Amino acid sequence: MKPHHYLSRMLAVATLVAPIFTASAESFGPTLDKISERGVVYLGHREASMPFSFLAPGADQPDGLSIEICRHVIKAIEEKVGKKLIVQPVVVSANSRTMMVKTGMADMECGVTTNTVGGLQQVAFSTTFYVSEVKAMVPVELAGKSLKDLANKRVVTTIGSTADRLIKRASMSRDVTLRSLVGRNHAESMDMLVKGEADVYGADDAILLGMRSAADNPEKYVLLDESYSVEPYGLILPKDDPQFKKLVDEVLIGLMKSGQMEKIYNAWFMSPIPPKDRSLNYPMSPLNKAAYANPNDRPVN
Repeated sequence: MKPHHYLSRMLAVATLVAPIFTASAESFGPTLDKISERGVVYLGHREASMPFSFLAPGADQPDGLSIEICRHVIKAIEEKVGKKLIVQPVVVSANSRTMMVKTGMADMECGVTTNTVGGLQQVAFSTTFYVSEVKAMVPVELAGKSLKDLANKRVVTTIGSTADRLIKRASMSRDVTLRSLVGRNHAESMDMLVKGEADVYGADDAILLGMRSAADNPEKYVLLDESYSVEPYGLILPKDDPQFKKLVDEVLIGLMKSGQMEKIYNAWFMSPIPPKDRSLNYPMSPLNKAAYANPNDRPVN
């Protein structure tokens, strides 16, 4: 083959191959590539998980601490892919949230999900953005009681929540028999307590405070002092997409290091919030101060 013919063929091959390498180099990873291609972020959220992720009466867009954090994430995604994105809210429940992200029906879940070893088998979790304690809320008449004092009481937990399992485990370890009830969501669980259909409502501390705040007579309910577990919340992310997790984690850690996360916390825990414009009046705990000072994504069992 003559040299100039050989050179011409090599240049032709190089021309065909070059776009392949260019396209590969521009890949943002599976999740960001999909978001960029369709121009839409599917944002998983809860309906009644105040103050983290909820729909206020009459609202068509979710709000809450988790949602506010995710707005910062979406801004970073837009900067990464170089375009303005449409945000499409997707309602998830305690039972469906993992599957919704796993199957791609939601790109991430901005709710109240505990980062667990079991959960990591199916999805990934962001850096912890809130550390919760599982507690029990009761009518004020039962204030000062412990779990041992609540034998044979009706305890409602929200189906699919970690509190359901943890309170049952705590009662077994204390040799206390409880009558278990379940609500389809946190609003229904609270409604059962208000109507007297349940004596105790077990959930994460912030959820209990949020539901109490939305009640017509919040002064009628108190949280017991006992804590049954510590729960690190993370945003649910698709599994096996380290590029997307890196972007999300960088946003969260940046919020923590800059002091912005503390401002977000105070806006939702120390200021009046929807739907009743009442403050939870819940100062940041030592657990959360430690989480913001030393960001991590460690799961619990």
